Amino acid sequence: MPFNGEKQCVGEDQPSDSDSSRFSESMASLSDYECSRQSFTSDSSSKSSSPASTSPPRVVTFDEVMAATRNLSNLTLAHEIAVNENFQLKQEALPENSLAGQVKHIVHQAFWDVLDSELNADPPEFEHAIKLFEEIREILLSFLTPGGNRLRNQICEVLDTDLIRQQAEHSAVDIQGLANYVISTMGKLCAPVRDNDIRELKATGNIVEVLRQIFHVLDLMKMDMANFTIMSLRPHLQRQLVEYERTKFQEILEETPSALDQTTEWIKESVNEELFSLSESALTPGAENTSKPSLSPTLVLNNSYLKLLQWDYQKKELPETLMTDGARLQELTEKLNQLKIIACLSLITNNMVGAITGGLPELANRLKRISAVLLEGMNKETFNSKEVLNSIGVQTCAEVNKTLMERGLPTFSAEIQANLIGQFSSIEEEDNPIWSLIDKRIKLYMKSLLCLPSPQKCMPPMPGGLAVIQQELEALGCQYANIVNLNKQVYGPFYANILRKLLFNEEAMGKVDASPPTN
Repeated sequence: MPFNGEKQCVGEDQPSDSDSSRFSESMASLSDYECSRQSFTSDSSSKSSSPASTSPPRVVTFDEVMAATRNLSNLTLAHEIAVNENFQLKQEALPENSLAGQVKHIVHQAFWDVLDSELNADPPEFEHAIKLFEEIREILLSFLTPGGNRLRNQICEVLDTDLIRQQAEHSAVDIQGLANYVISTMGKLCAPVRDNDIRELKATGNIVEVLRQIFHVLDLMKMDMANFTIMSLRPHLQRQLVEYERTKFQEILEETPSALDQTTEWIKESVNEELFSLSESALTPGAENTSKPSLSPTLVLNNSYLKLLQWDYQKKELPETLMTDGARLQELTEKLNQLKIIACLSLITNNMVGAITGGLPELANRLKRISAVLLEGMNKETFNSKEVLNSIGVQTCAEVNKTLMERGLPTFSAEIQANLIGQFSSIEEEDNPIWSLIDKRIKLYMKSLLCLPSPQKCMPPMPGGLAVIQQELEALGCQYANIVNLNKQVYGPFYANILRKLLFNEEAMGKVDASPPTN
C-alpha cells in the first residue's frame, strides 16, 4: 500500500510517572462497505464523552446527528477509495422479478413506445426526440476536458436544438444522421472496453432502439468516467488521507461526543487484561513486589489490535475508529482461521506419520490443497466443521496410503487411520492442545509484525509448526500490519488521550481492576 509510512518501533519498557506527556507526543506520530452508524448517531444524553469526564452530558440535536452522518459517509468513502485499489462504482441492477424492476421496465417501455408512435406518425412528431438529443449533447459535453474546444464547438453546432427544431418544422430533420454522429462521437470519447457496444450501436437499424441503446451506453460511459476520476484522484487522496480522516473524525466527535465509547471499551478491556496478568505475576512465589502495576501504552494498544483477529463480527460491535476497515478485518480474520486449521492438520499429520512421509513435499502440498478446498465457506452458518474435518481425515489417509503403496511401503492400519481422523475431528474442541499451540504461535507472529518499522522489508522469523502456511501467513500479516499502521497514524492522538486517562489517571488514583477479563 502506498501509505504505509514507517512508524517508530516503540519498546515495551515499563513507563515512569512522567511517561504520560511523552506518550501523547509519540502516539501522534504513529504511523481489499456497509458501516454501522449506531455508535455515532446514538443519543449520548446518558453517556459521558470520555472515561474520566466529569462534564454533564449534553443532548445531541437532529441536525448534529445528520452532520455527523454526512461526515461519516465522506470519511468512509475517502478511506475506501484510498486503501482499496479495486474500488469502483457500479450501476445498480434491480432484480428482474422485483416490483421495482418491473415498474422500471414498464415505465421505460411506455416511454419508448410513445416515442416510436410519434416518429412513425403522419406527419411525424419530433419534439421528444429533439429533447433527447439535447440531453445527449449535454452528456457528451460533460465528457470533454477543458482543452477540447474544437470538439465542443462541433458538438454544439451539430446538435443545435434550435436549428433541429427549424428543420423539423420543414420536415427536413435527419434523425438517423444525428444518431450516427452521436455514435461516432461516442466512439471517440469512450474507453476501449466500450468498443463492442459502439459497434452494436452502428449495426442497429431501428432509430428508437438506437436512441434507447445510446442512453444505455452513455450511462456506462458516465460510470467509466467516474471510475477514471477516482483512479486519478487516489494518489492525491492517499497523500492527504491521514489528515483528512483525522479532521473528519474530529468533526464527528464534536457533533457526537459518544463517538469514542466503543473504542474506549475496546482499549479498556486490554488494559484490564494486562493489569490482571501483572497482578497474577506479582502473586507468584518469588516474584518481586512492586508498589503498583505499570503498563506500556504501546503494549496495551497492540494487544487491542490483536483482539481484532478473534473478534465476533456478527455479534460484537467494532470500535468506531475501525469501522471503515470492518469488512477487511472480517475477511482477514476468516482467512486466518482457515490457515490455523490447515496448520493444525499438518502438525498432527507430521507428528503421526512424519517419519514415513518425510522428504515428500509434493504430498504435503497435496494435503494442504485438499484441506483448503474442503474448508472453503467455513464461516457460513451452514458449515458443519465436524463433518468437514472428518472428511479431511479420510482424504488424508487415502492420499498417504496411495503414496506409501507407490513406494512399496506398508499402508496405515485401521487403528492409525481412526486415530488420525479422530484427532482431526477434535481440533476445534475447547482447550485442544494443538489448536492452542498454533493459535499462540500465530498471535506471537502477528504481535511481532506490529513492532516492525516496515513489515514488507523485514519480516519476523516464522515460528515453528507454521512452515506449511508461511507464504499465506506472511501475505495476510502484511495486510493486517498495513491496516493497523494506517489506523495508528490517523487515530493516534485519540488513542493517546484515552490511554492517558485509563492508564495514568487510574494508576494515580489506585483504581486497578484486577478481576479476570471477560472475553
